[in-house]
Amino acid sequence: MRIVCLLLLILTASCKNESRQNEKAVDLDYNEDFSTVPLEIYDFEGLKPFLKTNTDKTYVVNFWATWCAPCIKELPYFEQLNAAYSDKNVEVILVSLDFPKKYDSHLKPFIKKNNLKSKVVALDDNDSNTWIPAINPDWSGAIPATLIFNKEKRQFYEKTFTYEELETEIKQFLN
Repeated sequence: MRIVCLLLLILTASCKNESRQNEKAVDLDYNEDFSTVPLEIYDFEGLKPFLKTNTDKTYVVNFWATWCAPCIKELPYFEQLNAAYSDKNVEVILVSLDFPKKYDSHLKPFIKKNNLKSKVVALDDNDSNTWIPAINPDWSGAIPATLIFNKEKRQFYEKTFTYEELETEIKQFLN
């Protein structure tokens, strides 16, 4: 019993530290007005047009959240890819899975503070048992997750990327 209590204490303490680290990473100024930060919010039906194409453009759709440390770590790589490949008919779309009540307090400030240039949309749909397998039947629902596709090819990744890995994957779609 003592061991179980000790483990619970350690887990609780480590979660609090991680939460504090994530808060520091965003470095919010709560006096600042973030209402002008544009954010498109969709349910899954509204998101569907972002998940298919009949054009020659290649799309990189990353599912992430501000509370997901691995997501935040890889986000600059998607921004770098967007900057490097936008003239090569590639579009990066960042689909936030943040909770709706956190849009104004966490998501919009994060977008502004990090000067995100990729298109950011929020998915507000509680029926994850429907939309997760619709995006990919093998997706466990864990994030980060990325979908890369064009009219010829479609690939889903449930993993964290480095920039080099991301660039290697996108080049396979452009050849």
